[in-house]
Amino acid sequence: MANDMYRDRLIKRSYNFSLSVISLIRIIDSKEYIFQIITKQLVRSATSIGANIVEAQGCSTRKDFTNFMYHSLKSSNETRYWLGLLRDSYPKNKDAVSIILKEAQELSKILGSTIKSLKRKKIL
Repeated sequence: MANDMYRDRLIKRSYNFSLSVISLIRIIDSKEYIFQIITKQLVRSATSIGANIVEAQGCSTRKDFTNFMYHSLKSSNETRYWLGLLRDSYPKNKDAVSIILKEAQELSKILGSTIKSLKRKKIL
């Protein structure tokens, strides 16, 4: 039961994170070309976190499960990069971006810890 609760909480957290990123972009809503490039990359990587976590749940092997979790971690790290650029490029929205960036950092830590745990259990 603990694994099911952990899985469900992680899926919900990553889903809510994606919604937060989308809401942030709507608030800033700049027509600048560079903003559009950054936000397209940001939405792609942010939504990929949860999508890969959900995809991992349907895997038939532990190796595939771990690979999807790695992809999710990589997307989380990429998201942190895009959020940092957004924060530093649009300082008037720095506080809002910083809150979401903190959540991205937390997701990265959770995913990294999950992968380390899988390695310790020699599931890989």
